[in-house]
Amino acid sequence: MAEITVTEAEQRRTSARILDVREDFEVAEGMIPGALHIPMGQLQARLSELDPAVPVIAVCRSGNRSARVADALNGAGFSADTMAGGMIAWTRAGLPTS
Repeated sequence: MAEITVTEAEQRRTSARILDVREDFEVAEGMIPGALHIPMGQLQARLSELDPAVPVIAVCRSGNRSARVADALNGAGFSADTMAGGMIAWTRAGLPTS
């Protein structure tokens, strides 16, 4: 798993699947436009919603949960990275949310 910056995540948004693993109440505050929301606790049951041929960028609030998710996805045959600093860093960088 690689840890990528918010700038790298923004640049890769069209070629990778952004996977937001935060809880519903966190996502209600805004998420990266076009991201797929699957709370971390539901990931195993919903893996079929991800295409193994498309790289994944896992995102959470600060980067801790998404790092664990990226490791699990890589172990399941996906190519996954985590976004350093999570949505806190994304918002601080002034990047868009929906």
